[in-house]
Amino acid sequence: MALSLRTPPPPSLSFFSSSLFQIPKLISFSKPNSFNSQFKPLSISFQAATLPILSFAGEKIGETYLDIKSAPPETARAVVHRGIITDQQNKRRGTASTLTRAEVRGGGKKPYQQKKTGRARRGSNRTPLRPGGGVIFGPKPRDWSIKINKKEKRLAISTALASATENMVCVEEFGERFEKPKTKEFIAAMNRWGLDPKEKVMFLMMDVSDNVGLSSRNIGTLNLLTPRTLNLFDILNSDKLVLTPDAVDYLNGRYGVDVEVESEDDEEEEGDFEQEEQDGGEGTEANENSVVTE
Repeated sequence: MALSLRTPPPPSLSFFSSSLFQIPKLISFSKPNSFNSQFKPLSISFQAATLPILSFAGEKIGETYLDIKSAPPETARAVVHRGIITDQQNKRRGTASTLTRAEVRGGGKKPYQQKKTGRARRGSNRTPLRPGGGVIFGPKPRDWSIKINKKEKRLAISTALASATENMVCVEEFGERFEKPKTKEFIAAMNRWGLDPKEKVMFLMMDVSDNVGLSSRNIGTLNLLTPRTLNLFDILNSDKLVLTPDAVDYLNGRYGVDVEVESEDDEEEEGDFEQEEQDGGEGTEANENSVVTE
């Protein structure tokens, strides 16, 4: 009697046995032979960048340092991407709406009899197949807002700023240099600072004077931002970033290495401007109406 040789079945491909699905080990930054190591936070300290300080005439008068947090290289792209997607999606109002065949006016009467006409059977003139009928799977009002952690949102902004230090320059306070609104003088100042008016330039100032705002509003490629209106999209969409010394101190104090999220009030300041854009100024109109009523 011949003996049948049976080969063992191949091992099954499972989540735990296959090397394709094994989770890589986390890199430890602790010292070797250290058994009391603790987990490090996600953000690491960014190497302080040196920024030249330019005078109003365009001459270098000193240097300053920008030392803020930055995500690790392997996760920086994902953190910034999640931050920008959250900001853009939270701006959606979600008010788009269409009518279904049950909501369209009319269509209650059968247009013609079921048989003996030679035509396709039809029970309503408001079918989605006819002009003036309902919409199939059309949009309905919905809430598009998504949540992001406070530390993650702050880390996304600081990572974007840290990656733009090569195209960043610091300019001394120039709000009092403009005695009257003059766009030609503002463009001349930009040329002295080595900025091209045709490129996208973002200015971050602690306070924007009226003359500076009026002098720069006709330049379509320029954005004047304050700490209250600072957002991730304008940082990534700019070719050059211009800061004032007070703005550099603000960034070091808010996104510095040793700064932690203390309260919800500090984080809500960044989202106040975006929330006002979504509201469309309804609160301001309501206040004016109440004053008129009184």
